[in-house]
Amino acid sequence: MTAPAVAAGPTYADLIVEALQRTPGSEAFVHGDRRMSYAEAADLTGRMVRVLADAGVGRGGAVATLSVNAPEAYLLQLAAYLLGASYSGLHPLGSPEDHVRLCDEAGITVLLVHPRFSETGAVIAQRATGVRTLLSIGPSELAPDIGALCAAQPGGRLQRDPRITHEDLAWLQYTGGTTGRPKGVMVSQRAMVQQAQTVIASFGVHAHARYLAAAPITHAASMPVLPTLLLGGTVVLHDSFDPRAFLRTLETERITYTFGVPTMMYALLEAMRTEAFDVSSLKAFAYGAAPMAPARIEEAQERFGRVLVQGYAQTECAGITTLRPDEHEPDLLTSCGRPVVGVRVAVLDEDGAEVPDGEVGEICVRSPLVMSGYLEQPEETARALRGDWLHTDDLGRRDDRGFLHIVDRAKDMIISGGFNVYPREVEDILTAHPAVASAAVIGAPDDRWGEAVHAFVVARGGEDAPPRLREELTAAVRARKGAHYAPKSVEIVSALPTTAVGKIDKKLLRAGLWAGRDRAIG
Repeated sequence: MTAPAVAAGPTYADLIVEALQRTPGSEAFVHGDRRMSYAEAADLTGRMVRVLADAGVGRGGAVATLSVNAPEAYLLQLAAYLLGASYSGLHPLGSPEDHVRLCDEAGITVLLVHPRFSETGAVIAQRATGVRTLLSIGPSELAPDIGALCAAQPGGRLQRDPRITHEDLAWLQYTGGTTGRPKGVMVSQRAMVQQAQTVIASFGVHAHARYLAAAPITHAASMPVLPTLLLGGTVVLHDSFDPRAFLRTLETERITYTFGVPTMMYALLEAMRTEAFDVSSLKAFAYGAAPMAPARIEEAQERFGRVLVQGYAQTECAGITTLRPDEHEPDLLTSCGRPVVGVRVAVLDEDGAEVPDGEVGEICVRSPLVMSGYLEQPEETARALRGDWLHTDDLGRRDDRGFLHIVDRAKDMIISGGFNVYPREVEDILTAHPAVASAAVIGAPDDRWGEAVHAFVVARGGEDAPPRLREELTAAVRARKGAHYAPKSVEIVSALPTTAVGKIDKKLLRAGLWAGRDRAIG
C-alpha cells in the first residue's frame, strides 16, 4: 500500500526547502564583502516566491535571469522551482538577439537583470513579446529593485507548491550552439534531483564544502550549488572569472571545491608560473565542458595536487562519466572515466548494436538524468532519444577496464582522402609541445582531399613563436599518427575564440575557412 509514496521520493523543490532550512545559523553564501546565512537565504527565497507570485508566476510559468554570479540570481532560480515554474539563465556574454529569441521561445514573463547588463535588459524588455515584468538586482533606472520588493513582502516558512510533480519542467537550459542553433533542453524536477545526488556521489562535493563558483551559474557551475547547501557547506560567488582573483580566494576563503572549464585551468596555470599561491585547502577541482590536453592535466596535478575530477556530461544529461583524482594516471589522461552512479553507458554502431571494447562507436546513455526533450522540437527530440537511448553525437571507445575514451564529436571528425581524422588526437599531440599553450584542429577545404587537417595554435610567447614550430608540430603528429593525420597547415594565432560557456568555438573557426562555400565539411 505504501509502495507508490516510497517510490516517488522528493521533488527538487523538496530538496530546496530541506537545504535552506537545515543549518540556519551557518554561512550559505559569500559574495564580495557580503556574507549570507542559511536563515537569510531561506527568508529571501520565500519573499522572492511571493514577488514572483504577485507578478503572475505559478506552476508552468517561466522566469529568467541576466546577471553576474550574485546570490539573488541563484535564489530567484530556487524560488521559481518552488512555484513549479521553469528557469532559464541568460549568459552574460550572449547577444541581445539570442536572449530575445530565448525569452520568446521559453515564454519568459519575468526577467531579473543585474545593473551591469541594464542596456541589454532594456533591449530584451522592448523586443521580447512575453516579458511583462523586469526586475533589477539593486537600485537601477531600468526596473524595480527586487530587494526592495522582497523587503515589502511578509516573512514566513519556506514551502513549495504542493501540486509539483517529478516530471514538471524545472530548468530550461539552452545548448551551447557549438554545432548549430542552440536548442532548449527541458530538464525535469526528477532529473534535477538525480543531478544533485550524482554531484554528491560522483563529482567530489563533500560535507561542509567551501565551493568557489567563478564560471557562470547560469550553466554547469550551478550544479554543485544545491548539493553544497544540502551538505551544510558555503558557496563563494565571483562575478566573473579572473585567474589571480580566483587563486587569491582559494587562499583567503580556504576553498575546498571548485569547478572550471579547460580554458580557465590554462589561465590559472599561466598565473601560477609567475606568482605563488597557497592552494592546499583544495580537495577537488572538477573540470569539464571540453577535453583538457593531457600535458595540461599533468601540469595541473603538479600545481594543485591529485585533486582533479573530470566530468563528462552534456546539457541533455548532466552527468555521464567521471575520472576520479586517483584515476588520473598517465595512461588514463585521455579517458573521461567510468559511468557515474545511476547511469548506463553504451558504445553503439549505426545499427544500435554495442561494439566490442576498443572499437569506436557513438556514446549513448540511459539515466534518470536524461532530458525530457527539446522545447518545441519533436523531430530533434525523436532523433536524440531514439531506441530508448540518448544519442550524444560523441564518438568514443571503451577499454577493457571499462574506462570511456572520447575520440571526438561526430560533427568535428575530418574526412581527408577517405580517412577519418579525429581532431582531438591531433590537438593532444600539438599541446604536448612545450612551446604550445593551446590548439584547435578543424577540416579545411581541399580540392584534392576534400578536407585537409588545419591547426590553429596559440604559442606560449603569443604570436612570437619559435621559427621552426610549424615544422616541428607537423613532424610530431606524423610520427605519432601517420601522414594522413599530419596538419597540412599550421596557423599561429594570439588566442582561440570561445563560446559563452568557455568552449573553443570551432564553428567560428570553421566559418572563416569555409566562407563562400555551400557547406562546412568536405
